[in-house]
Amino acid sequence: MSNSNVACRLANFAKTQPDQIAVVEPLGYKAGKRQYKTMTFRELDEDSDRVAAGLKKMGVQKGMRMALLVKPGIDFVSCVFGLLKSGAVMILIDPGMGGANLLQCLEDADPDGFVAISKVQALWRFMRLRYPNAEYSLTVGRRWFWGGPTLEKLRKRPYPGPCIEEVTDDDPAAIIFTTGSTGAPKGVLYQHRTFNTQVDEISRQYGIQPGQTDLPGFPMFGLFNCAMGSTAVIPDMDASRPAAVDPRKILEAVRDWNATQSFASPAVWKSVGAWCHANGQKLENVKMILSAGAPVQENVLRSIREIISPEGEIHTPYGATEALPVATISSTEILNETAAESRKGAGVCVGRHFPSIEWKIIRITDGPIPTLEDAEELPAGEIGELMVTGPQITREYVTRTEANALAKVHEKLPDGSDRVWHRMGDVGYFDEKGRFWFCGRKAHRVETTSGTLFSVCCEAIFNQHPEVNRSALVGIPERGLPKGKLKPVIIIEPKNEEILLDENHSLLQLRTDLHILRRESPLTASIETIMFHPNFPVDIRHNAKIFREKLAVWAAKNYSEMLQ
Repeated sequence: MSNSNVACRLANFAKTQPDQIAVVEPLGYKAGKRQYKTMTFRELDEDSDRVAAGLKKMGVQKGMRMALLVKPGIDFVSCVFGLLKSGAVMILIDPGMGGANLLQCLEDADPDGFVAISKVQALWRFMRLRYPNAEYSLTVGRRWFWGGPTLEKLRKRPYPGPCIEEVTDDDPAAIIFTTGSTGAPKGVLYQHRTFNTQVDEISRQYGIQPGQTDLPGFPMFGLFNCAMGSTAVIPDMDASRPAAVDPRKILEAVRDWNATQSFASPAVWKSVGAWCHANGQKLENVKMILSAGAPVQENVLRSIREIISPEGEIHTPYGATEALPVATISSTEILNETAAESRKGAGVCVGRHFPSIEWKIIRITDGPIPTLEDAEELPAGEIGELMVTGPQITREYVTRTEANALAKVHEKLPDGSDRVWHRMGDVGYFDEKGRFWFCGRKAHRVETTSGTLFSVCCEAIFNQHPEVNRSALVGIPERGLPKGKLKPVIIIEPKNEEILLDENHSLLQLRTDLHILRRESPLTASIETIMFHPNFPVDIRHNAKIFREKLAVWAAKNYSEMLQ
């Protein structure tokens, strides 16, 4: 039986390209020049072998859950592969979700131990009652008053030789938490099959080859880079706050290492593009950019296209924590074809599905769909909910397990096996070319007395105004409405926040312009209430998805005060 452990990919590259740099970590400056720490594929493979052997010597066994809370860099990548090699299940939580959510996610996941920096190791010991089964500890940094080895001490031990636990495709590899943008964060179970399929599909679709250099703006892409044989240059940025990136540091890393490709959220590219245009700078050597987490605005795509290599391309893969990747589309296709329709309210085209994916559009319902036979498939052109299946589609949540009934649909195959479909929670439709057009989240649709309004479609009408940065459709309760119906409200975030202080002229003119726009489109004619907000709340992972749930609460409160 072949070993399905995704860490075998690293071991293979350690043999075929041992001296190629696998990971680059930024340090400080010396004489005005950035310093870096590097690790080759052979060094990373041996380092992660030491981690795996150390975990096993501690008593960590295959299938145990180990929380990984380490800053992005060489230590993070080595610990990821060390955990995979040991057969343990790593728990990955985005620290940007806030302390309370992070602690709750850890409690839900019930770890057997922690691979973490010193501050985290200290914290969980003061909260032991919340994590009663946490017994094992590997400290990345200085050990204070607790036991267990440190990563530094493991690195000083004699090399133990290759140490990769044998696993099957179905064995668990990780628990990765959703952002909680439309509910409490949930722990998604990743199998080794999940990771292996993701690596295969991403490398095949985008032509990523061993020997290339990538700048991953999201920590897990460091895993994908090393599993694909490419060099990962970790950028000097707070991965939990991508919108706060310093563009100069992105340019610095790209130029210092001649990076030809990069993955980052739309918030990063918005900042980088604006800075480059303002300062006459370019990323001449970058030939491919991947951006995901939310639809990438048309103006951002144009901005980035103008600063990368003339032969370069931007791709916007579509998916979710539970299902990644699902579909993809290029900036060329967007700018030359679909963007014009999106501006009219047709939704955002996310492209065609990956070869490994099957998908269907089903009638929208908020209740569970136990089996595939219970789902009503809709024809092309009709808006419904997207559901997908494929080897990279996760089968279950292992925390907040009540969500499985609402998100998973089971299909009995002819051989008696069970195939799982995932309901994306996104609504949209297929066009005549087989592409999916995203119209918004199912939870963000607004049921009104005149019909159903979909967020992305309606917001596009208002986003055409040059003074609008972005908009958000929400529904609020109003006395006299039938049960289940809401009053539609559009909330505007202006490009210039100062316009909100000019109630007598500029803001009044903007409000008038927006009412003209909304009356001209049948999609928005029924939206009579327009509100203004200085700075939309956004998701913690990509700083790009609008938290419409929070805006709906804000709008309801302000509308109530307006009526008093």
